[in-house]
Amino acid sequence: MDQDLGQLVQAILIASDPSSGVLHQQALEYLSNIQQNAANTWRLALTLFVERGPDGARKYPPAARFFALRVLDEFLDNRFEPLDPESFQTLQQALISYIQSEYLYGPAEANATFLRNKFSHTLTLFFLCTYLEQWPTFFADFFTLIRPPESTSQATFNPHISLLFFHIVLEISGEVADQMIKAARTYSSARQGRDTRVRDAVRERDAAAINEAVLTIVAEDVKRMSKLRKGDVTPTSKGELDQAIEVVDWGIRTFASYVGWIDINLTVTQTTVPLLFTLLSDPSLPIRLATSVALTRIVSKGLKEATDKLQLIKVLSLGQVLDALETKTRAEQAVRGSEVDEGEESYREALGRLLNVLGLELSKLVDEAPLEDVRNEALQMLNQILPVMLRFMADEYDDTCSTVFPLLQNLLGRYKRMRKTSSEPLDEQKRSFLTSLLRVILEKLKWEEDADPEDMDEEEKAEFDELRKDLRTFMDAALVIDQNLVTNALSNLALNTLNAYRNGVTVKWHDAELAVYIVFIFGEINKTGGKGRTAFCQTPIVVAREKRKETDYSEYPLTKHGEMLYALVESGISGYPHKTVTMQFFETVARYGDFFKVRKECIVPTLQAMVDNRGLHNQDSKLRSRVYYLFHRFIKEDRNEISVDLAGSLLESIRDLLSIQVELPEVEDQEHDILSEAVNNPGSFDAQLYLFETVGTLVSLFYRTPEQCGALLQSVVKPLLDELSVNLQAVKGPSDVLPILKVHHIIMALGNIAKGFPDFPSPLPEGYVLPPLDVFNQAAQAILVCLEAMNIFRVVRDATRFAFARIFATTGPNITHLIPPLMANLLAHFEPSELIDFMNFIGLLIHKLQNDMFDVLDQLIGPLSSHIDALLSQPVTGTDDQLTHVDTKRAYLNLLNNIMVAKLYDVFTSPRNKGQLEALFTNVQRFAEDLTDTSSQRSAFQFLNRSVTAWVIPVDAGSSAQAPTQGIPGFERFVYERLVPIAFSVLSSPQFNLKDGQMLVTVSKTRDQEAFEFFTTAFLPAQGWPQDAALEFASKLRELDGKTFKKYLADFVRASRPSS
Repeated sequence: MDQDLGQLVQAILIASDPSSGVLHQQALEYLSNIQQNAANTWRLALTLFVERGPDGARKYPPAARFFALRVLDEFLDNRFEPLDPESFQTLQQALISYIQSEYLYGPAEANATFLRNKFSHTLTLFFLCTYLEQWPTFFADFFTLIRPPESTSQATFNPHISLLFFHIVLEISGEVADQMIKAARTYSSARQGRDTRVRDAVRERDAAAINEAVLTIVAEDVKRMSKLRKGDVTPTSKGELDQAIEVVDWGIRTFASYVGWIDINLTVTQTTVPLLFTLLSDPSLPIRLATSVALTRIVSKGLKEATDKLQLIKVLSLGQVLDALETKTRAEQAVRGSEVDEGEESYREALGRLLNVLGLELSKLVDEAPLEDVRNEALQMLNQILPVMLRFMADEYDDTCSTVFPLLQNLLGRYKRMRKTSSEPLDEQKRSFLTSLLRVILEKLKWEEDADPEDMDEEEKAEFDELRKDLRTFMDAALVIDQNLVTNALSNLALNTLNAYRNGVTVKWHDAELAVYIVFIFGEINKTGGKGRTAFCQTPIVVAREKRKETDYSEYPLTKHGEMLYALVESGISGYPHKTVTMQFFETVARYGDFFKVRKECIVPTLQAMVDNRGLHNQDSKLRSRVYYLFHRFIKEDRNEISVDLAGSLLESIRDLLSIQVELPEVEDQEHDILSEAVNNPGSFDAQLYLFETVGTLVSLFYRTPEQCGALLQSVVKPLLDELSVNLQAVKGPSDVLPILKVHHIIMALGNIAKGFPDFPSPLPEGYVLPPLDVFNQAAQAILVCLEAMNIFRVVRDATRFAFARIFATTGPNITHLIPPLMANLLAHFEPSELIDFMNFIGLLIHKLQNDMFDVLDQLIGPLSSHIDALLSQPVTGTDDQLTHVDTKRAYLNLLNNIMVAKLYDVFTSPRNKGQLEALFTNVQRFAEDLTDTSSQRSAFQFLNRSVTAWVIPVDAGSSAQAPTQGIPGFERFVYERLVPIAFSVLSSPQFNLKDGQMLVTVSKTRDQEAFEFFTTAFLPAQGWPQDAALEFASKLRELDGKTFKKYLADFVRASRPSS
C-alpha cells in the first residue's frame, strides 16, 4: 500500500503543477480514474488522509489529503444503502481516531484550515449513510468528545470539537432541509426518501440534545466572551477572545440552521429569547448578523394554528426591539457622517429584513386567521411597526431601503383590495400612513446631492433606475388608494420647486431634477387622465377628430399635468447648470408633444432650448446625440403647429450640425473588416441621422410654396452631393476606408432627409402638392452613380437600398425609371444574406408603388428566381448555411405572395417570363411538400391558392360578359395533376394547417361540376377512398363556404388520424 500511496501523492503533486507538461495530463487522468473508482480506492484515500508520521503530525501534504476527502465523498455520496459491517467499522474507527488526535488533542488542522470544512462535509455524508441503522449514537458519541477530561484544558468545552460539531449540524441541516440545496440537485427519489427519514429520526432521537448542546456551548462562550472583554479573567492565549467570538458566531448560525425543522418549543424558551436579544446587540458584527438570521427564521417558521403564531410573535416582542435598534443604528450612522462602514450598513440591512418578515407574518394573520380577535391583535401589532418600516425605507442606502419593499407591496395590496370593496373615505390612520409614505418615496426618488450621474458607470445608473421603478410602483398603488392625495403631493412638489427657481430662489440640482422627473412620470402615474390634448386641458366636451385642428384649446383651463408642463417651460429650468436636469427637461418635453398643441406659446422657448448650447449645440457629444433624437421626436409630433417662419429659423440654426464626421473604431483583431465594424459602430452618426430626418420634416412644411421648398431642399442636399462626389473620386480601392465610409454616411443622410417628408399618397388626392421631385431625382441619380462605381462594397449596397426605399416612399412612381439600373447594380455583387434584404426591399417597393412596379418586376423576376434556385441548390455545410437557406426561401415566398396580393401576377406569364412558369411551380411545389419548414410550407400553399384564384378559368367564364382575361387555358389540368395531390399529401401530417386546404375550396368553387367529377370519379378513388367517403367529401367541398369547410376538414383530418 505504501507504494500505491507514494504513487498517488506524486500524481497529486504533478497534477497541481500545470508546467509539468505531458505528465500533468497523465496525472489528471490517473486521479480521475482513482476518483471514479472510489468503491475500490476509498481505503487508500482514508489512509492518505488520516495517517500520521513518526513525529505525530499528518504524514502527507494538505493537497494530497484534500484529494483523499474528495475520493471519500465520491464513495459516500449518493449511497442510500447501509455499508457492509467491515467497511463501516473501518471508517468509523479511523474517523473517530482522527477527530480525537487532530481536534481534541491536536491543532485542528491549523496549517491547512481549508481541510476543516471539507472534512465536516465528508463526515456529514458518512453520517447520512449510517445514522439510521449503523450509527444511531452518532451525536451521543460526539457529545463525549466536546467535554474532555478536566486535566486537558481550562475550558469547559473544547472549542475545536465545538466548531466541528457546529459545522456538521450545519451540513446536516443543509442536506436534509435546505430547499435551495435540494433544488440545485438533480432530483432523486432515493435521496429524497433517505433525507426525510434521517430528518425525522434526528427530530425523534436527538433534536433536544443537539439544541441543548448548541445553546449550552453558546451560553458558556458568551460568558467567557463577556469576561474577557471586561478584563475579569486573564486570557490563556493571544486569540482567546477571537476564538470565543468564533464559537458564538458559528453556534448561532447552527441554531438558525435547524430552527425551521425542529420543534419550536425547543428553540423558543425563557432562556433562548433573552440570549438572542443580547446577541442581537453584541459588539461583534458576525454575531449580530447570525442572530438576525436566527430570529428571522424563527419568525417565519410555519405553525398550524394562527393563535400559536400570534403567541410566538408576542413572546418575541420584536416590534419594540427593532424600533429601538433602528433608532440606535440610525444615530450611529449620523455620527459616522460621510464615512461608510459597510459592515454596520449590512447590519441595518439584516434588521430591515427581520422587520420585513415580521410584518409579512403579521399581515398573513390579518388576512387568514379564522378568529377575529387574532386578526385584530395582529393588525394592531402591524400598525405599530409601520413607522419603523418607513424609517428603514428612508435609509440613504438603497440596499437597506429595499429590504422592506415586500412588506410595503403586501400592505398596499391590502389597502387596494379594501378600496375596491368600500366607498367610504380613507380612514385617518391609513391616510396619515400614505402621506408619510409619499414623503419617503419622494425623498428616495432623488439623486444623492454629491452624486455625479455623468461620471457613474452604467451598472450604478441601472441600479438607481431600478430603485425609481420600484418606488413608482408603490406610488401607482398609493394613487389607486387615494388619487387626490398622490396627484396633489406630486404636483405641489413640482410646481413649488419650478416656481421657486423661476423666482430666483436657489434650488439644489437634485431637487430640480426631481421636480422635472415628476413632470416626466406624471402621465404614467395619473392613468385616469385623458388622452391626447385632453390630458393637458379641460375641454367641456369630447372634440371630434376632424375638428381638433380648428379648435382653439388655449381658452380651456389646464389639467394638473398641463399646469406642471406649463410651469416647466415658463420656469426656465432648461437653463439649469447641470446636465442631468437639462436632459430630464428635454426628455419630458419630447414625451408630451400633445401639450404644445394646447399651449402653442410654449413651442418657441422649448425649441430655443433644444437648438442652442443647452441642447443641439452643447459641448457634450453624448448629450448632443440624445438631443438629436428628442428634437426629431418633438418636431415630428408637433410639425403641424410649427410655422414656416419658425421652420426656416430652425433650419438656419442647425445647418452647422449637418457636416458628417466619420469615426473609425479601434479594431484589435486584424481579421475583422474595418468597414463593417465602422458601420456597425457608427458612433454619433446614428443619432445624427435623426437630425437629417428632422431637416426633411422642416423643409416639407414649405409645401405650399413649392419653389421655396425646392430651394431649401437643394440648399441642404447640394453640399452633401458635392461631398459625395469628392469622396467618390477619392476611392481607389478597398483600403480607402475613410472616403468609402463617407460615401456610405452621405447616402444614409440623403435617405433620411427623404424620410422626413410625408409618404406619397395612393391614390393621389386632388390638389396634392408634389415634393421637390427634381432635387430628389438629382440625389437618387448621384447615389446610383456611386453604386455603379462602388457596388463591390456591401456597405454601399446596404446604404443604397436604405436610401432608395425612403426616396421611393416620398416620390412615389415619379422616379421609377431608376429602378432597373438600381436592381442591376445591387445584384452585380451580393452575399447570400444580402439577397434576403434585397427581396424585402422589392416587397416594400411593391407595397408603395403597386402597378408602377410591373415593368421592373417583369425584368427582375426571371434572373432573381435563377439566383434563388442556384443558391438553394448548393449543399448545406453548417448551421449558418442552413439558416441562410431557410431565410432565403421564406423571403422568396413572401415576395411571390406580395406580387400576387398586388395583382401583378401577369409578370409570371409575360412573354419574357412565361417560359419559366413551370420551373417556378416546381420549386414552390417542393417547398409545399417540405414538412421540416412549416412556415415556408404555409407560404407556399398561400401562393398556390392565389395562383388557382388568378389563373384557373371558371367554367362559366366563356359565356360571361365579364370573363377574366388573366386566366391560363388548361391551367386546371395542372392543378388537378400536380397541385391537388400535394394538398392531399400533407393532410395527414401533424403540421397540417387548415389554410393549406384552402386551395381545394378555390378550385372546387371555380370549376364546379368538373372538379366534383374529378374528385369523385378519378382522384379520390385512385387514392383508395370508398365511394361513399369520396362522394361526401366532394359534396362538402362544393356545397360549404370556405369557413365551414375548414371546420369540416379539421374534423375529418382528426378522425382520419390513428389514435395515439
